[in-house]
Amino acid sequence: MTLEQKLHERSGSVCELCGSTNALQAHAVTPASTDADKNVLLCQTCLNQIHAPTQGDVNHWRCLNTSMWSTVPAVQVMAWRLLQALRHEGWPQDLLDMLYLDDETLAWAKAGTEDADTTADEMVIHKDSNGTILQAGDTVVLIKDLDVKGGGFTAKRGTAVRGITLVEDNAGQIEGKVSGQQIVILTQFVKKSG
Repeated sequence: MTLEQKLHERSGSVCELCGSTNALQAHAVTPASTDADKNVLLCQTCLNQIHAPTQGDVNHWRCLNTSMWSTVPAVQVMAWRLLQALRHEGWPQDLLDMLYLDDETLAWAKAGTEDADTTADEMVIHKDSNGTILQAGDTVVLIKDLDVKGGGFTAKRGTAVRGITLVEDNAGQIEGKVSGQQIVILTQFVKKSG
């Protein structure tokens, strides 16, 4: 069973943050892993908002009022991190005050943020091997053969990866599909196409 199949089964084929069924994709909760327990299934709207928080609709995240109570630790971690980033809005702080995470999950949530005081305005900039800024949805080309851990195949140099997503708090990582499998790719091994 693929990672996305496991996530669809776990979530009932809905976004694990807002409940949408629109363009669902696996999203690694940093530190990145191909283990289903370290990933969440998100819709395109949530992914876009995560990768460009200053351009999104803050009120979209009111859905966290429900999803923060998920029994899935990866969903709890995503909710905590998003609420932390938005706490200057006021209402997210109220939700944070109610949210309980066990010690292990809270440590995971904090480990993914370089600074607990980071706000949504302080965005991580992702750059390819040439220093070109990458954005969610871009197409990149691999500049080196990459062994895909857990995938059992090698992503060949010259492979185009379309519609990438950016790992929210790690400027050195992006995500994309290669041979039908969602993988994490280091930005030093890609160049922006076009």
